[in-house]
Amino acid sequence: MDVLLLPFRWIYRGLVWFANSPRTLIISYLLMIVVAGVLYSHAEHKSAADSVWWAVVTASTVGYGDISPTSFAGRFLAALLISTMVLLVIPLITAHFASRLIVDDDAFEHAEQEELKADVRRLRALVEEMATRQGIVLPELDRPEPVSGPGSAAPPWERSVRSGKRRRRR
Repeated sequence: MDVLLLPFRWIYRGLVWFANSPRTLIISYLLMIVVAGVLYSHAEHKSAADSVWWAVVTASTVGYGDISPTSFAGRFLAALLISTMVLLVIPLITAHFASRLIVDDDAFEHAEQEELKADVRRLRALVEEMATRQGIVLPELDRPEPVSGPGSAAPPWERSVRSGKRRRRR
C-alpha cells in the first residue's frame, strides 16, 4: 500500500516546496504563461505577442474574446491552462500571501523552545535530586512519543509515516 501512495507523497511534498517559495511561484507562473503562449502559437498559428497575450488573458480567466482558440489543440490547451491556474497556481499564491499576513506573535522561536526544554530538564533533575535526598520515590513518568519534527532525533523517513494525524499548532 505504501508503494501505491509514494507518488502522491512526492507530489504533496513537491506542492509544499512549491507553495512555500514566492520566487518559485512567480517564476512558475511566468514560465507557464510563456510555455502556454508558445504552444498556442504553434497550435493556432498566431504571433508570439498575440499568443502570450492570449495566455495572460486566459490564465487570469478574464477572457476578453479578442483572441480565442479555434482548433482542438488550442481549446485543450486553454482548458488545461485555465484549470491549472484556477485549481492550483492562484490558490497557492493566495494561500502563501494569506499565510504571511497571519502571524502568531505569541509563537515561540526555536531558540526559546530549546531554552524552555533545557529549563524543564534542569527542573526535573532538581526535583529528582530533592526527592532522593528526602527519600521520596517518584512515580515513573509516562514518556510521550518524541516529536518527529525538524531537529528531532527521528530519522526523516520516519517523520512522514506517522499515524497521519497532524498536531495542532498553538
